[in-house]
Amino acid sequence: MDGRRAPMRRRDALGTGAGLLAAAFAAGCARSPGGAAAVAGGAPAPSPPYAAAPAPTAARAPRRFPGQPVRITHGPRDRPRVALTFEGRGDPGLATAALARIERAGARVTVLAVGSWLDAHPSMARRILDGGHEIGNHTQNHRDLAALDERAAYEEITACARRLRRLTGSIGTWFRPSPGPDATPLVQHLARRAGYPHVLSYDVESLDHAATGVPAVLRKVTGELRHGSVVGLSLTRPVTVAALPLLLTEIERRGLRAVTATELLS
Repeated sequence: MDGRRAPMRRRDALGTGAGLLAAAFAAGCARSPGGAAAVAGGAPAPSPPYAAAPAPTAARAPRRFPGQPVRITHGPRDRPRVALTFEGRGDPGLATAALARIERAGARVTVLAVGSWLDAHPSMARRILDGGHEIGNHTQNHRDLAALDERAAYEEITACARRLRRLTGSIGTWFRPSPGPDATPLVQHLARRAGYPHVLSYDVESLDHAATGVPAVLRKVTGELRHGSVVGLSLTRPVTVAALPLLLTEIERRGLRAVTATELLS
């Protein structure tokens, strides 16, 4: 999983701005109302049967990044790398379709998984890691941590951490609070207490949860993307999965490489 992956395959450049959006409209993917089968006009290619990782004998501690703040919003601005980060919940078929598209482009991403999603679909943890990606903590039930008392908020963090440790051998390097990327001082304290040195935020919000079509996602992300950006996306929206090929092509056209958050900060 830590080995080098082949670089992204070169494709015909789609151009920037209007050219990119015109390609999206021409592809007929401005609306993606269905589930995984809708993102490409048909059912996604079947995935191999992934099994949950066996329980480890020793848990791996999250990595620390000296010199970085507790709340990280972006990586170094002087290197041509970006990190696509995804909220992990919803239809596992849609998530599998998204990962397949990402892997065909030679990219790696970070999935912040909801613990109840892993309870319902435990094989997704192994599927994410086997694709060369990384998995982190997005709370157990995706509740608003700022609205909870200290004990309940801490349990939301640690319950998901226990699922991750059981499935992967680690609680994951990254924690992202719910429902959004910002963390109150109390939540930051609870995350550190639970074993997470950093809270992973982002500097580019895709707004894919409100997007009505692929062009809206592309406009928002490509309009703000720069060296070192961390992009917030979701695996719950068909429109996001439909936008991925064009987004990954544009990332490559700009000379950038999509890597995990850990690779971005390393």
